[in-house]
Amino acid sequence: MLSVLLVEDDQDLADTIIEYLELEQISCHYASNGVAGLHLAEENRYDVLLLDLNLPRLDGLTLCRKLRDQGDDTPVLMLTARDELDDKLDGFRAGTDDYLVKPFELQELVVRIFALSRRRSGEAKKLSCADLEMNLQNHTITRQGTSIKLSPIGWKLLEVLLRASPGAVSRQELMEKVWGDDLPDSNSLKVHIFNLRKAVDGSFEPPLVHTITGHGFALSADKPV
Repeated sequence: MLSVLLVEDDQDLADTIIEYLELEQISCHYASNGVAGLHLAEENRYDVLLLDLNLPRLDGLTLCRKLRDQGDDTPVLMLTARDELDDKLDGFRAGTDDYLVKPFELQELVVRIFALSRRRSGEAKKLSCADLEMNLQNHTITRQGTSIKLSPIGWKLLEVLLRASPGAVSRQELMEKVWGDDLPDSNSLKVHIFNLRKAVDGSFEPPLVHTITGHGFALSADKPV
């Protein structure tokens, strides 16, 4: 079952959306203001965030920007009564993935939710796992405050693993996302993973790069079962 967070100060609209989503087998958590929504987003993992643009205590753009700055890559669908291009551009600059202008059809809302849920957002500015942090803006990687240098391929491998963390990524998916159609042989992947593990785990504890036998790799503070 999909799980979404709705942050909307119009109680009547929120009740209508929540009821409709339940009929579509979509679990919905709800907050009536931006501060409460930020807390829920930080404490839980959702498939999609539905954010009203004009919220009390913390507006939707600021809420989205804060989450992106923290490395949250949950897709964001902004709900707004504004249909001006400048407003939409502001939203995309803040890290919004899609817009839905009020009033909207609930069926369209569900279609957008399912479409967004199939991918994680590419708008996050930081990705992290335990004490490992990748800053996508500054193009830096640190662990326990120590700078880590990677090759371009190593960077791409780590980014894919961080975006999926703590979930596993199959060898085939990893190669396709890093090399595209020009796939290397399996030995090349092994060498790059060896170098990545040496850089990320060589001088640190606990190890974060794990081999999932018969499947692929995962980045996690806890060894996958």
